[in-house]
Amino acid sequence: MSTIHLHQRTTLTLEQYARGLTDFGPGRSKLFGNSADEYLKVHRRSHTGADVTEGSGGIWERLHYDWSDLNRVVLTTTDSNVWGGASSHTYTFTRQPNGTTDIDVVVIREGKNLRDECSVSYSERSGGACWRGPSKTRSRLSKRGTPRGNIRRVRLSYAAGMRVAR
Repeated sequence: MSTIHLHQRTTLTLEQYARGLTDFGPGRSKLFGNSADEYLKVHRRSHTGADVTEGSGGIWERLHYDWSDLNRVVLTTTDSNVWGGASSHTYTFTRQPNGTTDIDVVVIREGKNLRDECSVSYSERSGGACWRGPSKTRSRLSKRGTPRGNIRRVRLSYAAGMRVAR
């Protein structure tokens, strides 16, 4: 199991980012490149959560989204062809006095088999990742405690908006 920490400051408000993160309409792939429209299926949606299958490139996962606290949106993997066990994404939003928002993301990945687990471990050791968010821009992120670098493995491409650097 691997844990990846990402941090980004944005001019978007936490409400704007959370709205983009939880918008499951057509064209989601324009904001989150790893959520192709042909994989997207909303099974259930309420005012505080959703059960959604999304993915791309042969990798899919079913996620339970919980946004009952807009300062913290949690995505828990409930089924996937690659990810299992305790896999999740936690987005924590912190408003800054200057009007910007800090976004901290913790991604926990547990592969379903040895091959998937090895590629998660390899990707975690390999460096940084790119993130495409609702602003439609790509920003370079660094993982705390690890050097920046390019990841050539696509195993980390997943549906919650994180992009692997190529």
